[in-house]
Amino acid sequence: MHLRRLTTAAVAAATVLALASCGSDDDGADGGDDTAAAEVSGGQRPDEGTVLDTPFEKPDLVLTDTDGEPYDLRAETAGHATLLYFGYTNCPDICPLTMSNIAVATAGLTDEQRADLRVVFVTTDPERDTPESLGAWLDAQDPDFTGLTGDFEAIQEAAESVGIYIEPSVENDDGSIESTHGTQVLGFLPTDDRGHVLYSEGVTSETFTRDLPKLLEGELP
Repeated sequence: MHLRRLTTAAVAAATVLALASCGSDDDGADGGDDTAAAEVSGGQRPDEGTVLDTPFEKPDLVLTDTDGEPYDLRAETAGHATLLYFGYTNCPDICPLTMSNIAVATAGLTDEQRADLRVVFVTTDPERDTPESLGAWLDAQDPDFTGLTGDFEAIQEAAESVGIYIEPSVENDDGSIESTHGTQVLGFLPTDDRGHVLYSEGVTSETFTRDLPKLLEGELP
């Protein structure tokens, strides 16, 4: 496959496009500081994952899971292939579709593979996404998914550390809730616990179905 390499500016531009697709009214957004920038290769089509030339460190983040218990992201996912996504339960389209695509893919894994995989959904709307409501929403997708909520500033900092920009939720005039956030899913390998693969909102369940067995083995797609 012919590989492409994107500059830091191109990565930031991709983040802005992802934000816009989430319904942001912003004309643009900063994708994070230089520590959150990465060059990428591969991912010729929007429905494929993109391999990062410089993988991201896993965020050092402790939040509350859907059982109301503390969840240390690094400790709980260490040595496991992990998919990390930042979104919110009131999202009308991209968040449920993304999680549904992942759920379709995980349904095709063996029991052993499912037990080894970690899928972590971190809310960008912690004021409304309580452990109870987040748990009910994720159970409808896959009971094995982990949902986390807690301090917004901690969530925002963690997201930006992996190049994903989020803003505080706002209530629209019609009463709907809007949370502006990057729509990427980050795939971490079990071998070094670093984020090597970036999946945009265009990625389908077929891509996750193809890639997850490789990620579980510590291989790049």
